Amino acid sequence: MAITSPSGLHHLTAVTARAAENVAFYTGTLGLRLVKKTVNQDDVSAYHLFYADGIASPGTDVTFFDWRAPPERRGTNSIVRTSLRVAGEGTLDWWRERLASLGVAHAEPEMRDGRPTLDFEDGEGQRLSLVDDGGAGPAHPWTGSPVPAERQIRGLGPVRLAVAEPERTAAVLVEVLGMAPVRRFETEAGPVEVFSMGEGGAGAELQLLADRSAPSRQGAGAVHHVAFSVPDADYGAWAERLRALRMPSSGPIDRFYFRSLYFREPNGILFEIATEGPGFTADEPLAELGNRLALPPFLEPRRAEIEAGLAPIAMVRREKHP
Repeated sequence: MAITSPSGLHHLTAVTARAAENVAFYTGTLGLRLVKKTVNQDDVSAYHLFYADGIASPGTDVTFFDWRAPPERRGTNSIVRTSLRVAGEGTLDWWRERLASLGVAHAEPEMRDGRPTLDFEDGEGQRLSLVDDGGAGPAHPWTGSPVPAERQIRGLGPVRLAVAEPERTAAVLVEVLGMAPVRRFETEAGPVEVFSMGEGGAGAELQLLADRSAPSRQGAGAVHHVAFSVPDADYGAWAERLRALRMPSSGPIDRFYFRSLYFREPNGILFEIATEGPGFTADEPLAELGNRLALPPFLEPRRAEIEAGLAPIAMVRREKHP
């Protein structure tokens, strides 16, 4: 089979131990839309919260498992930074002022890999960046956001991995996923190699950093996995490709909102291949996304039991902020 690559990032899933605060931060502070409030299909005692743009586009999702876990122990063999794309003159300065006014820990904007970048963290230490992508590609603002449309987050940007043996991860990115190494840039932590997929751009890049510190321990504030987007019609071919390359994987899994294939790269980071469809409107109208607990059909008979095991989440008041 000829090597092809996913079209770009599909979603990134992290861990929170404080679901209500998580909702308040990602919808209230960052202005993202809660597009699906559901449960972890493998652990229905935990919420699975999906935040995205106004129409829940693939490639804009930041998601969280709600696990009562201790804080992450930072270290190697982990995803160490998640970028979110914004655009427009003055947008990073606007966000710096907004984060400062809301008491969010942040750095000063700087130029990194040729793009203006602003690093910050959520209340659990999730390492995030806002990256000016130059306005490439479509944007779908959310009319209910407290952030003005021209300042809103447009989707996922480059995701950075830190691994002890980068050459082994690079081999999987290139030989299994069909990504291309496109450039390197320097950071205080060392050189970072950039791999691109699909048509390229900030929403289709993975960054690889060599880090030979102690291994990380996953917990609140950590990233659980990163997912790459493929057309629905290519899903079977990707499952066959992993089998043909003898890459241990989950095998096909239907998540109802998309179909998935999971596998670990050689340093232990969990990757997912996810289809673009059918999407989050499979069980809710677009206008009503995220307003109620949504369950895939195979879990619907257990709704009463599942709801009884979940703590209520009070929705944040969407007030305008500076």
